[in-house]
Amino acid sequence: MGISKGEKFAKQDVYVDYAFEDVMFRWDHKRSKIFVKFYGELENKELVPHDNRLFNDALLYGEEITREQYLKGK
Repeated sequence: MGISKGEKFAKQDVYVDYAFEDVMFRWDHKRSKIFVKFYGELENKELVPHDNRLFNDALLYGEEITREQYLKGK
């Protein structure tokens, strides 16, 4: 269904699971930064650019998850 980048991204952190590519993303609204975490791995320390194809595909085709689900990982 897709996740809108509107008001929600300005007010809170958003966590996205994109099972098709075995990856999750975390949007840090205070710092306006994107972080990535592949299944079975720790969160990558390198920031993801806003125009990253995989991140934008995750917003279009992934699903929003909770902070707890993101931290637990898959």
